[in-house]
Amino acid sequence: MDLTIAILVTVVGASTPILIAALGELVVERSGVLNLGVEGMMLLGAIAGFVVQFHTGNHYLALICGAAAGMAASLIFGFLTLSLSANQTATGLALTIFGTGFSALAGASYSARPVTLMSPIFPELAAHPVLRVIFGYSFPAYFAIFMVFAIWFFLKRTRAGLILRAVGENDLSAHSIGYSVVKVRYFAVMFGGAMAGIAGACFPLTLTPQWAEGMTAGRGWIAVALVVFASWRPFRLLGGAYLFGLVMTMELYAKAGGGPLSAIPSELWAALPYIATIVVLVLISLRRDASTNAPACLGKPFMPSN
Repeated sequence: MDLTIAILVTVVGASTPILIAALGELVVERSGVLNLGVEGMMLLGAIAGFVVQFHTGNHYLALICGAAAGMAASLIFGFLTLSLSANQTATGLALTIFGTGFSALAGASYSARPVTLMSPIFPELAAHPVLRVIFGYSFPAYFAIFMVFAIWFFLKRTRAGLILRAVGENDLSAHSIGYSVVKVRYFAVMFGGAMAGIAGACFPLTLTPQWAEGMTAGRGWIAVALVVFASWRPFRLLGGAYLFGLVMTMELYAKAGGGPLSAIPSELWAALPYIATIVVLVLISLRRDASTNAPACLGKPFMPSN
């Protein structure tokens, strides 16, 4: 029982950054924009969150600054792709390269310097041997769960969500009835950037209390693939994120040694999330029906006729 609970707690912690980043990307893609710069925005959020926490000791301010860093990077992406109609795929890749390089440069003087991890919201219940599986987490874990429900409600039950989905499905029709396609997409891109920044800040604040170059380790790419895996639906995204988190947790326990997991090389466990990502994308690409739920205008630049 103790081992099972320990695994569940670790799974939630490992899944939280992926889930937060993927939720932001889901909203961006439902508006018809494909932003492949999630990894870069996460790294910018990670270094911003780490620096603020290191100098101020305030975890929540660090999360806010991480969100601001991710949003600022997303505005660069938005200006190039929405205002200048640059290729979304190439711009997203460039954003990832920029985020990787800039975070490495900015964090060079902070390498291996420690910070304190965020404490659980319910410290008394977090110490309970059983109840900690529900109450043993810091703010970002509960924030991620809340955002799953909030985004579902926004997309399905609000007028603004309907407009965003209309822009993603048929931008010309939305434009013809008076909605500003570019404005809607700007807001979606900014929200996705803020979520990616928060997800990146989670790494030094909740998982590894120090700065390390490239500490997101490709989790941004998993978040992008996870949106496709979940067919652009928030609750499927929740299950998919925890599935990937379980695989990552198995890697940690395999490295720790002992038990049947140690019989499988830890390198294979480390590669499994990325192998699973490739397999999922291949399987979905082979599907010829419309059940993938992909927005019709995804990745296409908006070209109004007048």
